[in-house]
Amino acid sequence: MDDRPYFRGCNPHHLDIGLDESHETDDGKPVSFRKRESSHSPHVDGMGDYLEKYKESIENPEKFWTDVARDFYWHDTTERMNRHQKPMFESNLDVRKGPIFTRFMPGAKTNLSYNALDRNIERGLGNKIAYYWEGNNIGDEGKVTYSQLLSNVSRFANALKEMGLKKGDRVAIYLPMILELPIAMLACARIGVIHSVVFGGFSADSLSERMIDGQCSVLVTADGVWRGNKFINLKEIADEACARCEAHGHPITRKFVVRHMGPVKSVSNQLANSSENGLTHHPKGLGGAGDQRRGSLCTKVRQDALVIAWDDSIDRWWHEELHRASDSCPVEWMDAEDPLFILYTSGSTGKPKGVLHTTAGYMVYAAFTFKCVFDYQEDDVYWCTADAGWITGHSYLVYGPLINGVTGIVFEGIPTHPEPDRYWKVIEKYRVTKFYTAPTVIRSLMKFGEDLVLNHDRSSLKILGTVGEPINPEAWLWYHKYVGNSQCAIVDTYWQTETGGRKTTRISFASSVTIDQMG
Repeated sequence: MDDRPYFRGCNPHHLDIGLDESHETDDGKPVSFRKRESSHSPHVDGMGDYLEKYKESIENPEKFWTDVARDFYWHDTTERMNRHQKPMFESNLDVRKGPIFTRFMPGAKTNLSYNALDRNIERGLGNKIAYYWEGNNIGDEGKVTYSQLLSNVSRFANALKEMGLKKGDRVAIYLPMILELPIAMLACARIGVIHSVVFGGFSADSLSERMIDGQCSVLVTADGVWRGNKFINLKEIADEACARCEAHGHPITRKFVVRHMGPVKSVSNQLANSSENGLTHHPKGLGGAGDQRRGSLCTKVRQDALVIAWDDSIDRWWHEELHRASDSCPVEWMDAEDPLFILYTSGSTGKPKGVLHTTAGYMVYAAFTFKCVFDYQEDDVYWCTADAGWITGHSYLVYGPLINGVTGIVFEGIPTHPEPDRYWKVIEKYRVTKFYTAPTVIRSLMKFGEDLVLNHDRSSLKILGTVGEPINPEAWLWYHKYVGNSQCAIVDTYWQTETGGRKTTRISFASSVTIDQMG
């Protein structure tokens, strides 16, 4: 699935329909839309509330964003948050006056990992499920609470510190959609290390190009992964990418390898299939989210023996390093404009372009837009189908949801494996309330017919979302009628890697809106 949210211009025929009106399909038949009743107070309570908030954001952005920022933890900034010192924004957009710059909350210090984990645990969410993991095959599953997530994040952060990494260093992450992926991201953020997540379907050449350009010294990868019926040998690809980096004068000093596939045998005859050395992949129902001696956090039904190359000089097993590390790691307090991550765009100009997002502005915007657009409530189960290798995964699978204390889903597989009703099975299994996917996926699943959708309980759904491209009217209507049972608002979101968060979107309460040919 290609769900990269790069803005390609709005479809002039894009359909945005109010849920309390009747409309016609292309064949002239009326379609009835019903608002879903809700017992909670929405974060944006109708058009009047929206217009009031919008007016304040334009006329008094200092107050607006200060009020938003009060929901987050800021280190030693009480006076600044009370507006006694520096302004919320500083900028110069006139080259005649000096260097161009923009700054958000200058002088403030915070940490995104702290806001996503420690802050929520202090709010009493330690035992709440942070993520359910749904693997490639039916029965592959896992889960992790906020407290367990913090423990694992702290362990990996300490493992990075143990090898000498510090604030400003760079780490590349080349992982499938497993729980270790957000853990690696949050561990980097915790100690001020800049992460660069590379989509797990990219080639060795693409991976090495990004590691060289981003000046990454460490790579986090896995032994392998199944996507549908296709096996991807991630370790082999990672080894080749590291060899290319070294050939270009940029050696990778360490590879952390998640043992995701099952029993492993290295080419140096180091067997990794005994419980004594902690490498046995636990059968379903054994072990736990915090038991790092047993391998990956994700429990798999299928156990695949795998032979991989192993270089003792740089290769390290993820779980062995975490087992040795402490589960307590102090945070590195970051300046508001300190770098958080580098993410490469699709390379439509021939060469991938690294976009660097900084700490405070990205944190506030990703969390705020997630809360408002999806009207997040504490009992929600939220599923964003995007891969964390794209900006949608960064902002609305990892950072935005976790900061809000969400229970989310990390999905490893593809929509059609083992059958084309897999998405609807997952929605029914976890009682998903907010669902976010790409129009391409919707169109691909439409061809299998609505019966596969209707065979599964979708009554838990409240809001549906789309991302990645404009959605055509036929797909919108099918999505609303069959997936949402004609009761769910659809939020069509438009933005890009550079913005870090949604820029143009419908809010879930919205009534009928007319969009012209310019969007």
